[in-house]
Amino acid sequence: MAYMDIAPTASPNGEAILLLHGKNFNGYYWKDLIPILTNNGYRLIIPDQVGWGKSDKPNLHYSFHQLALNTKKLLDKLHIDKVHIIGHSMGGMLAARFSLLFPEKVVKLVLENPIGLEDYRTFIPYEPVEVQYEKERKATYASYKKYQQTYYTNWKPEYEQYVAAQWAVFNARDSSKIAWTNALTWQMIYEQPIIYELKNIKVQTLLIVGSEDQTLFGKDRLPKEMADEHAKYFQHAVEAQKQIKNSKLIEVKGTGHIPHIEATNIFLEHVLAFLRG
Repeated sequence: MAYMDIAPTASPNGEAILLLHGKNFNGYYWKDLIPILTNNGYRLIIPDQVGWGKSDKPNLHYSFHQLALNTKKLLDKLHIDKVHIIGHSMGGMLAARFSLLFPEKVVKLVLENPIGLEDYRTFIPYEPVEVQYEKERKATYASYKKYQQTYYTNWKPEYEQYVAAQWAVFNARDSSKIAWTNALTWQMIYEQPIIYELKNIKVQTLLIVGSEDQTLFGKDRLPKEMADEHAKYFQHAVEAQKQIKNSKLIEVKGTGHIPHIEATNIFLEHVLAFLRG
């Protein structure tokens, strides 16, 4: 399990932040947050989950429970007793699961455009993992870019680096092995909903969501009309916030699926205020 452990650059405040990446990313895409958070005194722990980035890609049954346990073992190894967590997209599902399994280790929880705010099994047709594998095998740089472009309200040349980072993982090693891992982790998201357990989260939580996000896991398996009906991200976030007792919701206007990239300063202004409050 590859990870970054980054010390504060300003006077340490004694607190650590764990950053959990989304499915089509790895720790790299947090890079613009690093100098600001460390300059505010935080120690940062940024793992590539097993199955992603620079970490190993074993052929096994992936589960959010196991990823959470892996992450806890990392924190234990680093002698970190408590952390703030920022989880984006799939990382939001993992952050929620971690908070349910190990609430004693979580100070505050930030869920940035988390997926899993619906039970995908109830409306997305099931496909065997082998079918998803064949789709993953056909990935190209162009297909990665086309999909990532849907994350933003306005595509900019500087976002190309995140496509390149995703493609580098697929292209640098055994692409068939990466495709199989990608398919297995797709199944993990599909088969392991978190929505029914949000009500059990006890830690103080911030939901921070881009107002224009229309991301929908499994959209390609649905007719357009049905996909449009479910791709109402902020409405799902409103309902999720009602379930998490000690929580609040912030809408980041004019942003899509990744506010921490599309509106870094606004995102961090809200997050830092929450962590300090």
